[in-house]
Amino acid sequence: MTPFLQLTLALAIIILAAKTGGYIAVRLRQPAVLGELLVGLILGPTLIDLVHLPFVSDPKLLHEEITDLASLGVVFLMFMAGLEVELDEMLHVGRASLLSGTLGVVAPIFMGAVAALPFGYTDQAAWFIGIILTATSVSISAQTLLELGVLRTREGITLLGAAVVDDVLVLIVLSIFLALGGSANSEGSVIVVVAKMVLYLVLSAALGWFVLPRVVTWVDRQPISEGLTAIVIFVTLVFAWSAEVMGGLAAITGAFIAGVGLGRSHLRDKIESKMRIITYGLLVPIFFVSIGLEANLRAITGALLPFLIVLFTVAVLSKVIGAGLGARLAGFNNVEALRVGVGMISRGEVGLIVAGIGVREAIISPEVFTVVVVLVLLTTLATPLLLRLMFPKMPATSAPRVKRSTSA
Repeated sequence: MTPFLQLTLALAIIILAAKTGGYIAVRLRQPAVLGELLVGLILGPTLIDLVHLPFVSDPKLLHEEITDLASLGVVFLMFMAGLEVELDEMLHVGRASLLSGTLGVVAPIFMGAVAALPFGYTDQAAWFIGIILTATSVSISAQTLLELGVLRTREGITLLGAAVVDDVLVLIVLSIFLALGGSANSEGSVIVVVAKMVLYLVLSAALGWFVLPRVVTWVDRQPISEGLTAIVIFVTLVFAWSAEVMGGLAAITGAFIAGVGLGRSHLRDKIESKMRIITYGLLVPIFFVSIGLEANLRAITGALLPFLIVLFTVAVLSKVIGAGLGARLAGFNNVEALRVGVGMISRGEVGLIVAGIGVREAIISPEVFTVVVVLVLLTTLATPLLLRLMFPKMPATSAPRVKRSTSA
């Protein structure tokens, strides 16, 4: 079978399986992403091992092609996340979101590193494991809050803001970590790296805020077939490319900034409807399934099993302690602060991206990556269950626009 035909069949299998898994998960009142991740594990080396089935003539090429498409998937996923950010509503709980998001990053980094060291990991690997634990899954938390009808509560809006804060912070921390990993950790190096990032963030944010809405409005008025869709795709890809090449940040940061900028446009609903099709119908399912294709649950044996148990415990406690303390310092009572902390437990796409980078840079092993995939599954499952306990008998309310998880 030719490389094109093997990719065609593999994508057909991946997309159908992903949507089937998402559908089953939603029917079981769980986020669709959980089903898609589980499907990935089934299609991966844990059970079926898709890339080594008889119809595949070049497993290495197929794996690379799926990985590239998955990378595009996460870029557009983060664009959609940025497109859905409601900055005005978040400003009302800005201090609480900032404190919860910041402490929700600091606590997992230190607690994760301390937890990893007794298992024999180097200092570099231990700190990187701590970084992996920092990023909350915005889409999973938002969907759960929406289903519970508590998105417009103070805790709900704070969660959304805090999740955005810690996603941005972990990208900055990751970029600094990688930039300084191969050089002397001098004060001057840190200043240069941070200055480069800040300059890029300021310039790209200004461009996104003032220029992008005008550009898409002009293009939409021109007699160009699907001109709006084309310019949005162009902007997303250029912002993603420039973030990594010019700013030293992860590509998804640029895509997120592009989404926030275009979210100010009066065409936001039209952009969202057009981009949602290609993002959630094609690219995002490939991304989530590809995670499972990288993991082998059968590899979690020996010391990896107790490490997974310890890491899961730290993943839960670090967010409850860190984000919860931030909310408490912002004036929330104990119950409200606990709700914020619990809502920040779920990990997702950003944590998986960070872990994938760690494997490529040889900072962590593929076995640790497998542990992280399982950790994401466990926290994804635990968060909706715990939130339902935290918000008993809450009345349903109309909810604002939120980051959506992948649909079934």
